[in-house]
Amino acid sequence: MKVNELAHSLGKHPREIMGLLSELGVRLKNPQQRLDQTMIDQVKSLVAGNIEASDASTEARVIPFLGNRMVLKELATLLDVDLSRLMRAVLEKGMLLNLNSEVEPSLAIELASKLNIILETDAPKPETDTIRRALDRIEEAELDRDPGALVERPPVITIMGHVDHGKTRLLDSIRKANVMLGEAGGITQHIGAYQVGVNGRKITFLDTPGHAAFTSLRARGAQITDITVLVVAADEGIKPQTIEAIHHAKAANVPIIVALNKMDKPEADPDRVKQQLVDHDLLPEEWGGRTIYVPVSAKNGDGISDLLDMILLQADMMELRADPSGMPQGVVIESRLSRKKGPIATVLVKSGTIRVGDSFVIDATAGRVRALLNDCGDKVNEATPGAPVEVLGLVEVPTPGAILEGCASEKDAKELATSRATDSQGHYRPITLESLSDGVEQGAGQRLNLIIKADVNGSMEAIIASIGQVGSTDVTLSVIHAATGPVNENDIMLARASNAIIIGFGVSINAEAQNMADNESVEVKMYSIIYQIVDDLTKAVQGLLKPEFEEIETGRAEVRQLFRFSKLGVIAGSYVISGKIIRSATAKVLRGNKEVFKGKFHSLKRFQDDAKEVATGFECGIVVDGFESLQEGDVIVSMVSQEKKR
Repeated sequence: MKVNELAHSLGKHPREIMGLLSELGVRLKNPQQRLDQTMIDQVKSLVAGNIEASDASTEARVIPFLGNRMVLKELATLLDVDLSRLMRAVLEKGMLLNLNSEVEPSLAIELASKLNIILETDAPKPETDTIRRALDRIEEAELDRDPGALVERPPVITIMGHVDHGKTRLLDSIRKANVMLGEAGGITQHIGAYQVGVNGRKITFLDTPGHAAFTSLRARGAQITDITVLVVAADEGIKPQTIEAIHHAKAANVPIIVALNKMDKPEADPDRVKQQLVDHDLLPEEWGGRTIYVPVSAKNGDGISDLLDMILLQADMMELRADPSGMPQGVVIESRLSRKKGPIATVLVKSGTIRVGDSFVIDATAGRVRALLNDCGDKVNEATPGAPVEVLGLVEVPTPGAILEGCASEKDAKELATSRATDSQGHYRPITLESLSDGVEQGAGQRLNLIIKADVNGSMEAIIASIGQVGSTDVTLSVIHAATGPVNENDIMLARASNAIIIGFGVSINAEAQNMADNESVEVKMYSIIYQIVDDLTKAVQGLLKPEFEEIETGRAEVRQLFRFSKLGVIAGSYVISGKIIRSATAKVLRGNKEVFKGKFHSLKRFQDDAKEVATGFECGIVVDGFESLQEGDVIVSMVSQEKKR
């Protein structure tokens, strides 16, 4: 079909169609040129998308976003849009993606903006002493409570597993089963968590969008999950994300219940899956282990009631108790800004009871509860331990993982918030190989958690085996996660939560992960030779590893003319030929290829003004401290010392 024919069929001017094609990267000279079917379909989608967009509301929706990677259909769920709309946005960018194509955070934000949706991606901030002290106060308050006042609280459950193994469908089946049982059902809104009733008891499910959310909460000290349900497809077995989920759950030190999903499929082989999971220390109870396995089918609802019973059985063994009296404490699991209601936080109550009218503090901000909404969107007067509830009455949108603390009065809340606002001490202190070495040298016994990312399985296994040979009475080495592939954001968050060091071998780290590592103060060590990993770890555990420094050249300047002054000595009129000359750096003078002097810069000027640095292509005046034998044609090199990457 020609361009002008397509334009006529769509009721558009050919110039408009050529403009749309230009957006897709197709440059045409005239409307008589023919298009293939792919281009025709993309243009039709663009036209349909433009019509739909023109009819839509101009007010953008704001959705909190953790900045994690996800597949396209997960993004559609997060954005709460039809997959067809999202696919049109993809086509507008001239991309060919399928439902299971992985989407980078930057692309997710761009696609969302095309749908008039804003993804808020505030980078998580390191935990401060104020949050740590808040958590300590919660723990101390629990210890001080009268044992007679403790009552059973609902267990808090997180469902994890591989992306295609049915986590979302399992949650939907649990909701449906809850309604069928005649319990309090009818979830009408997404608040990040919800409760189901089972035989007069309650279970709280965290509806997190993956492992990153689970770990980011824990990275701020908010250990709120009691039990992890690991979903594994019985017809496929374990996948890389399954192993990752196991490592996240183990790092959180919570029990795991395995839900063997898709048992309705004829190719389901639960025994094969169990054998695979045994290799990851998940030995079934019927084989003499401690891990509960439940066969289920999220598709037809089989086994759902058994799974809920097993969750309650595990909770009974854990004896989960809380005191509903006293000041409330809770953890923010989601937050957002509503244009009508203002800042809103979904809070999971840890202890006490939060009521309408209560004063509270979150981080360094005081507030007062104006209203409470449950997971059905109904207004409630109070929320007890284990219950998720939306809190209205905040001044600012809090960070997920922040702690809500109840106060006796509005005055007390404001005083506590003011004291926190002035307290900027005690940021999270990350562990590094050098700091570990210093601690060992001073006689401090320590534990070092490691995350290994390697290019192939053979390298990964060799590294783990080699690490096992590194011995020390002062340091315990523990590999909490190992996988192949580049270092990604999930690795950084797991390292942040577990205070671990990432060891990369023959792999890269993407820009998003590097930025997150810098923001979260996570150390990532990259290597290309295995024995260097072992050597560094050995030195670290023996207290011998010290930072190594090397001199890096920042720039060169050629001496073009000499000026002599009685007070300053020789001033070298120079021209910067590469990089930049830095006044605080070390100066090295080259004559030909021979170094004739090494010392310090006495002064660096641009015309009559002092300069801290001068870049390529600019003239400057240089005085080298203690060296007056400069000659025209000499090259002055600027050198700085920096820690050598291992």
